[in-house]
Amino acid sequence: MVGSALIVGCIVAAAFAVGRLTVSNDATTGAGARATPGVILAIHDVARLETTVFHIEKVVEVGDAQSRLWGLVQAKDAVILVAVGDVAAGVDLTKVRAEDVHTDPVARAVRVVLPTPEIVSATLDARATHVYSRSTDLLAHRNEQLEGDARRTAEEQMRKAAIDEGILERARTSAERTLGALLRELGYQNVEIDWTERS
Repeated sequence: MVGSALIVGCIVAAAFAVGRLTVSNDATTGAGARATPGVILAIHDVARLETTVFHIEKVVEVGDAQSRLWGLVQAKDAVILVAVGDVAAGVDLTKVRAEDVHTDPVARAVRVVLPTPEIVSATLDARATHVYSRSTDLLAHRNEQLEGDARRTAEEQMRKAAIDEGILERARTSAERTLGALLRELGYQNVEIDWTERS
């Protein structure tokens, strides 16, 4: 039981270390910039092992069809967005329970049951994503929410594209390799990693 708790703790610590290594250290400041003190609205503990990231570029067109002059004229407000972003997949280690880890110190064997990989984030690169064109017909009303709709659509489509291209399978393989190497470093020669659906 103590060995199982130790392994769960090591897995969470490894996920934390991987997350810290992937955080960018770049910091930019503007001359003469002033800001009010930050206010923390919520804190969430996260124990995720992000194992695979897909970088995706996509062109998204979103339009708002409008009927004018009692339906005699069809007008349109449209935006074409060039979306660039990353979709990350990994394992939510908060779902790993003590009973999911079985150790045999004598045989130097360990069996870990992990929740299946999932998409942990799908984010647009704010610097690279841009509006390619915006067109509003003469009689159309300009929809100020259209660009936001395009960005949300882009994130959804990027997420779907990553899943279709096998990001979850790659995340599973990467997690097995990473955690297997970690457990072998802890002295276990026989490492078995299984997967289960868990909400």
